[in-house]
Amino acid sequence: MDLFTGLMIPFAGTSLGALTVCFMKKQINRRVEAFLLGFAAGVMIAASVWSLLMPSIEMAREQGLIAWLPAAAGFLLGVAFLLALDCLIARLHRSADCSEDAPASFPKNAMMIFAVTLHNVPEGMAVGVAFSGALLGDAGITMAAAFALSLGIGIQNFPEGAIISLPLRSEGMSKPRAFGIGVLSGVVEPIGAVVTILLTGAVKAMLPYLLAFAAGAMIYVVTGELIPEAQSGRHANTAAIGVATGFVIMMALDVALG
Repeated sequence: MDLFTGLMIPFAGTSLGALTVCFMKKQINRRVEAFLLGFAAGVMIAASVWSLLMPSIEMAREQGLIAWLPAAAGFLLGVAFLLALDCLIARLHRSADCSEDAPASFPKNAMMIFAVTLHNVPEGMAVGVAFSGALLGDAGITMAAAFALSLGIGIQNFPEGAIISLPLRSEGMSKPRAFGIGVLSGVVEPIGAVVTILLTGAVKAMLPYLLAFAAGAMIYVVTGELIPEAQSGRHANTAAIGVATGFVIMMALDVALG
């Protein structure tokens, strides 16, 4: 597979998830949703460790740095970045709720789309950073490992695409329009990946920090959104099975291909 294919895999995952709106009922089964959310969380946890943090530590060591320091600093910066985004989304959500002209369903659906789209940016960055490390050849990341990360994010993007499109359909939106909005939410990922690749070439020394930054952003999404949402309701055990399944699959992909 070539670089273009690797960068487009996460976008394909989102698009395929959004496509389920054309085949499934208006309301996604809660048990299925819990499993998909848990699965996405498991994939992201494993990808953050094996595809991002471990290469970050190894590259820092090869650069003569304190091995854990760039990983720790980048990780915390990634968490802080997503925390700031969530604060911005919450502020916009409150503003939308105060608007008397907005339809009742607008704030929830619009903010959900906005939140997923924004959170797709660091995922795109993660893919871009991984491929940058593979292209540089001295970052402890192989091209196969970069493809494994891209595939893992593509897998976890599948439920994200579905979670956007299906609720829009349940509100009465047409299937083609709900599908289109789900697809558009994933466009930022290949764009973010390409921009990151272009910038990383100019700041090679920052790669350990960028790898850990992407990991921190992904773990924030997992702990702040995916797992709490998956655990809500009566299907917590299903969500836990999803986490374990996603983690093991992504771990196996990364180790086998890396």
